[in-house]
Amino acid sequence: MKTQDINLKIKSIYRDLSSKEKMIADFILLHPEEVMHGTISNISDTIQVADATFFRFCKRLGYNGFQDFKIALASEKVSSSLSIHENISKEDNELLMAQKVFDSNIKSLNDTKKLLDEQELIKAVQFLTAAKTIGFFGVGGSSIIAMDAYHKFLRTPLNSTYTQDTHIQMMQASRLTENDCAIIISHSGITKDTIQLAEIIKEKKAKAIIITSYSLSPLAKFADALLLSTAEETDYRSEALTSRITQLSLIDALFVSVMFKTGDFATHSLEEVRKVISQTKL
Repeated sequence: MKTQDINLKIKSIYRDLSSKEKMIADFILLHPEEVMHGTISNISDTIQVADATFFRFCKRLGYNGFQDFKIALASEKVSSSLSIHENISKEDNELLMAQKVFDSNIKSLNDTKKLLDEQELIKAVQFLTAAKTIGFFGVGGSSIIAMDAYHKFLRTPLNSTYTQDTHIQMMQASRLTENDCAIIISHSGITKDTIQLAEIIKEKKAKAIIITSYSLSPLAKFADALLLSTAEETDYRSEALTSRITQLSLIDALFVSVMFKTGDFATHSLEEVRKVISQTKL
């Protein structure tokens, strides 16, 4: 894990941390120099938490312990800010506002790129290429991402399903088997309907690829492969809104990998789709 990723990892779990863990997270982000040069006992005393609590927090971030965490932290200072703001002001014209929105989106994409996990991606592509049927699931704004994914995967040789209606999604989930795979999308990972869908899918023993921004969310616990998206909340846009561009990019990455893995079958499928679509154009 790159040190730059410490900030992103903390952000992906921050919402679901205990009050004491949030105190540790805040201290690391605001005082990285003190953490790099201090002992676990001194820092724990400053924050007023137990040494063991700090040690477990380092493990939760993916490090072997406090010393391993310090080595990573020392290689590059962590940003002291949990979020970035577009800083749009009333004095900005339309062009400048647009440029700031683009900058915010670019940062979200770069942050998500840093969170890519090779093993999780490998598993996800294996599940997809081995599946008899792939179901795409998401409610609310995430349904739009699921529809886009379905639209892309119709070009693959794999059998895909999607519907916008939540109740019909549940019906489709109930028809999946251990030979199938589901991609479930939810920025927050705490939407009741989405969690219910995940429960149905796991009951049917289908593989679940979860795309979410929170690795400790209830939805993430259902993942056979977990892909993390990230986004920055700004004064004018929620995290959920800006996370969509990162989720779309994760879907694009899966689509391209599947197309390469399925080789000649993918080429034939793509040609068939293009041939039909071409007839709709002048």
